Amino acid sequence: MMTLLKTVLIILLVYFGLKFLIKLLTPYFMRYITKKANKKLEQFFNQAAQTNGSAQPEGKTTIDKKSKTSRKSTKTVGEYVDFEEID
Repeated sequence: MMTLLKTVLIILLVYFGLKFLIKLLTPYFMRYITKKANKKLEQFFNQAAQTNGSAQPEGKTTIDKKSKTSRKSTKTVGEYVDFEEID
């Protein structure tokens, strides 16, 4: 009977100890994840700004016109059917 009681007490002690540690360490873990994600986003946006900025200075706009070529479809899609309402 004593060994069963000791086992249950050890299990409860481990459970509540882990629960306490998780509550204690969660803010630090979340802060670490936030900093890491912030660094990745910063790198991504800096890289995107560098690639866009090197091709053309900011504020400059160019418009390339393409020649219009009309392509008419020669496919037969189907037959047109006119429906009439019946009273």
